[in-house]
Amino acid sequence: MRTTTKKLKNAVTQIKVTFDKKEWAEAQDAALKRLATRVKLDGFRPGKAPVAMIKARLGKQAIYDEATDQILQKRYADIMKKAEVAPIAQPTLNIDSVDNDNLKITILCPVKPEVELGEYKGLEVKKGRVTVAKKDIEAQVENYRHQFAELTTKENGEVAKGDTVVMDFEGFIDGEAFEGGKAENHSLEIGSGQFIPGFEDQMIGMTCENEKDVVVTFPEDYQATELAGKEATFKVTVHEIKEKVLPEADDELAKDVNIEGVETLDQLKDHIKAQLKSQKENEVENKFFSDLTQALIECCKVEDSEALLNSELDTMLREVEMNLQQQGLSFELYEQFTGKNKDAIKADLTDQAKDRVKLNLILAAIVEAENIEVTDEERNSELETIANTYNRDLEEIKQIFAQNMYQIDADILNRKALDVVKENLKK
Repeated sequence: MRTTTKKLKNAVTQIKVTFDKKEWAEAQDAALKRLATRVKLDGFRPGKAPVAMIKARLGKQAIYDEATDQILQKRYADIMKKAEVAPIAQPTLNIDSVDNDNLKITILCPVKPEVELGEYKGLEVKKGRVTVAKKDIEAQVENYRHQFAELTTKENGEVAKGDTVVMDFEGFIDGEAFEGGKAENHSLEIGSGQFIPGFEDQMIGMTCENEKDVVVTFPEDYQATELAGKEATFKVTVHEIKEKVLPEADDELAKDVNIEGVETLDQLKDHIKAQLKSQKENEVENKFFSDLTQALIECCKVEDSEALLNSELDTMLREVEMNLQQQGLSFELYEQFTGKNKDAIKADLTDQAKDRVKLNLILAAIVEAENIEVTDEERNSELETIANTYNRDLEEIKQIFAQNMYQIDADILNRKALDVVKENLKK
């Protein structure tokens, strides 16, 4: 057996293999014996017919195919060892030539992409400051006022923004009523944006039992494609107008919000401030991580890998499906809502997937460059964190990850590599 290797682009190594005449002949003989047991010829027990008759019944190609499968199963590990190649995904195989005397094949092996680390120490990335403005706190108090507002009927008033109306409506396109365009005693808050753009604005100024034609155009991307982009006239009758009466921003409002430990307006504001601070800290941390990883990706050179990209896209698609399941949605229903199938979603995720692949490869290279290791203490701490997060017994978590501890180690190593980058940011 002779092998030659060649490095191709996109992290693929080509291995050309030529099997010698003797080995290939032995493989064909073994294949013929295996196949002969499956051939039924009148007057002969399975496997006992003359070789020439069995060959004639099977045909050369069937013998070649069986021999190729068997010789590759037997010699695959030797081929990879001789070529000094470690595939990271399923290789593809092509038969270059085959006859009675020789078998020549080409194997394309996805391999670990090459990474050229740049100056990952000394990156210029700044973390934003966290501030909570007084106006943000007051805005949340105002939200609570609206949340706990009471609706009172306007006896002789007109519809105004913020009012809730009870109405009948029926829609027509070119004088014909359309399905789904009719409702009775429907409640709508004016200004909420629940209806087609322009609909709610045209209702302002209407009075009770006043009928009006509201003319709107459905958006071009409207979910019901048969209505998208078309002009419609809605005949609208208002039966009742209710206006919001906002409560005072005082201690009573704070009690109505019903937050443990909050009894006064000042305590409510403190609570809001703490929540906003935590939210902004998360936003700042997320942006810092995004900026840091993007800077890291840009300073290093990473060879493209179609195999790793496809694997990452599959992982991300599973994440999408899991998120949908948690929301009680099936993928089929999501596809109906969005008009996007799995291929379209993958296309949307491709740039993000490329960055994920590059980042993981860069962090792995930093781990190697910095001789970073995982201690038993760090591994146990990680398992304890997982157990506490999911309220599970520690021993149970250890059993779950017993065969996949590399996942735990990989997470720890990635964080430690990223810590090296953070600790060496340009001041």
